[in-house]
Amino acid sequence: MPKWLIYALMATAIYGFWGFFPKLASDYLDPKSSMVYQTLGSAVGALVILATLRFRLPVQIKGITFSMLAGIAGVVGTQFLLMALSEGKASLVTPVTALYPIGVILLAILILRETLTLRQVCGILLSLVAIYLLAG
Repeated sequence: MPKWLIYALMATAIYGFWGFFPKLASDYLDPKSSMVYQTLGSAVGALVILATLRFRLPVQIKGITFSMLAGIAGVVGTQFLLMALSEGKASLVTPVTALYPIGVILLAILILRETLTLRQVCGILLSLVAIYLLAG
């Protein structure tokens, strides 16, 4: 099994908890407070990872800029996820938000000039049908 696939499957498993724990938090906290505590948890997690790895922080402006933008997008997206979870069912909200790769695909096509096969286009269309079915 390729290394990238092992990492991707591990990320998928951990993201399952990332999508589930906020729903539990919404039973006790409002979305803004939950965001503060989730961000603190992210900082603790990052510090633990950095402490356990040999790591030297590179300084590369474009990389830093895109990383910071990713962090901002993650926080803003998470805030909307927390708001959605406080109003809806985790079994519906999380699968809909988990279809965020559709946005990645569109950006990859438009900016990175990546191409899709007919099979991949069909997969995207089916995921849009899934949103419709889940939201209906």
